Amino acid sequence: MKTEELKLVTEWDKTFPKSDKVEHSKVTFINHFGITLAADMYVPKNAEARMPAIAVSGPFGACKEQASGLYAQTMAERGFLTVAFDPSFTGESGGFPRAMHSPDINVEDFQAAVDFLSVQDNVDPERIGIIGICGWGGMALQTACVDTRIKATVTSTMYDMSRIAGNGYFDASDNKEARKEAREAINRQRTEDYRSDTYARAGGVVDPLPEDAPFFVKDYYDYYKTDRGYHARSLNSNEGWTVQAGTSLANTRLFAYAGEIDSAVLMIHGEKAHSCYMSQDAFKLLKGDNKELLIIPDAVHTDLYDGGGKDAIPFDKMEDFFKENLK
Repeated sequence: MKTEELKLVTEWDKTFPKSDKVEHSKVTFINHFGITLAADMYVPKNAEARMPAIAVSGPFGACKEQASGLYAQTMAERGFLTVAFDPSFTGESGGFPRAMHSPDINVEDFQAAVDFLSVQDNVDPERIGIIGICGWGGMALQTACVDTRIKATVTSTMYDMSRIAGNGYFDASDNKEARKEAREAINRQRTEDYRSDTYARAGGVVDPLPEDAPFFVKDYYDYYKTDRGYHARSLNSNEGWTVQAGTSLANTRLFAYAGEIDSAVLMIHGEKAHSCYMSQDAFKLLKGDNKELLIIPDAVHTDLYDGGGKDAIPFDKMEDFFKENLK
C-alpha cells in the first residue's frame, strides 16, 4: 500500500489540555481506498503489554483536536490504547478534493483504524472498540454492522446523517418535493463546480449568529465559533463541507442491518439535545440484551462534546462498559 506523505503538526494544538498520564504521538494508516489518515495515539503510561484499544472519531465536520481527541485522551487515562483520527479529506488526513464525505468511505475510515489497531504489538486484537460522536456516532453504529472485529461500540450525541440529508432536521423535509429541490440545488452546483474547476463550500456554523437563530444553531455556535471549541482545521468552525458532497448521504440509509449487530452497543444522548430523537429511534432497531441507551439529564447536544462545563460526558460509565465488553 502506498502511503501519502502528510504534513503533521508537531506541537500540541488541541482544544483541551494535555494529560500527564498518557504518552501522545502522531500516527498514520491507510484505508482501502488508498487514502492516508492522520491520527493522535494515546497510550497509558506504564501500560500493560497487550491492551484493549479504542478508535474514536467525530463530530461530523470536526477534527481530532476537538471532541474526539478529548474522548481518546480520557479513555487512555483509564487504561485503553486509543486513536482519534481525522476522516478522509479532512483535518490532517489525506485525500482530494478536500472537505468531501461519503458514508461508504467514512465507514471504511473506522475499519482502517481497526486494521491499524489490530496489528499493534501492544494491542490485543480481540479487544477493540470504537467511539463515534455526533454524525460519527451514526458512522460508528454502521461500522458495527459490518466489522465483526469490533467488540463494543459507543455512540455519543449521535446524528444519523443519512436521515438529515434525506429528510431534513426533525424530518421536516420528508417529502418528494423537498428532496427534489435539494437535489436540483446540488446538481446545479456540480455543474458550476465543473465549469469553474473548484468546489464550492457550504459554510460551517453560521457567523455572525442571527438573533432569531434556533437554539441548536446557537448551541453549535457556542462550541465551534468560540474559544471553547474553535479549531483552524475544523470544517464546522470554518468553511464547511463541499456543497456537492451531500449527494451520497442523501442517496443512502444507514442502519439497514442494525438489528444484526451482535456486539455490545452503548448509545449516549443528552435529554435536551435537539438530536435525541435520532438515538432513540436507532436504538429501537438494535436487538439483544447487550445494548443500552443512556439519557443524560438536562444535557444539550454539545454538552457531550466537551462536558459543557458540567461534566456531562459519562466517562465512568464508558470505562465500565468497555472493561466489561473488552475483557
